[in-house]
Amino acid sequence: MNFLDAIILGIVEGLTEFLPVSSTGHLTIVSKMLGLRIDDSAVTAFTAVIQVGAIFAVLIYFWSDISRLFLAWVKGLRSKQARTHPDYRMAWLVIIGSLPIVFVGFAAKDIIKGPLRSLWVVAFALIIWGVVMLAAEAVAKQNRQEADLNLMDVLLIGFAQCLALIPGVSRSGATISVGLMRGLDRVAATRLAFLLGIPALLGAGVYELPSALGEGVGWAPTLVGTVVSFFVAYASVAWLMKYVSGHKITVFVWYRWALGAVLIVVLSAGWLSAT
Repeated sequence: MNFLDAIILGIVEGLTEFLPVSSTGHLTIVSKMLGLRIDDSAVTAFTAVIQVGAIFAVLIYFWSDISRLFLAWVKGLRSKQARTHPDYRMAWLVIIGSLPIVFVGFAAKDIIKGPLRSLWVVAFALIIWGVVMLAAEAVAKQNRQEADLNLMDVLLIGFAQCLALIPGVSRSGATISVGLMRGLDRVAATRLAFLLGIPALLGAGVYELPSALGEGVGWAPTLVGTVVSFFVAYASVAWLMKYVSGHKITVFVWYRWALGAVLIVVLSAGWLSAT
């Protein structure tokens, strides 16, 4: 992998990590177009590590919220009275909602790096989950706010996040969709998707860092890709938060279906191999 490859993949990661279009799916497609082996463990590790740049973008964008929740959680561990604060409860809900992806991610890591790294999987996942997103908007009542979150909400949304391990599904697409199905408004569902993504993506990046640096990619391209993904992701997050406050997510469904259809045609014609 050269520096141009790293920059391109960093841009793709930053643009797609938090949009409901699947960053893993897009990274898989673009990596293949760049002539990289998408089932290579070094490439897989690289794409996981550059997600850290996107995560730092979210940390900065939501820093006031994150620091407030963290301080409330620490105070609640020390004081019984502090445990009555809504932020203490919210902090625990985020922690609990982050647990499913930790267990499923480790248990299924060999499958994720192997059989699922196929452009056929990406194509059909883009289309199928687009149907789910459309259904979520159709049944969305949006009569519940972030303060109305409960344990069942975060567990279901946390398990939905696990589906994003399938390239093409989209982590934010999965979590926002289930949030809408649970009656949350789009802004609350999107904010929760970002908060749950922090420990999941940060943990994956740290876990894969040795592989990215030691199996052929190297620290320099990895650093470049991570920095690029940070700046692009920050702009992407800021735009999405404004967008969902007044628009449905169906526009992303049309894009997913179009991309999935094009990918099926390309693969069927033999213009691009699936792995």
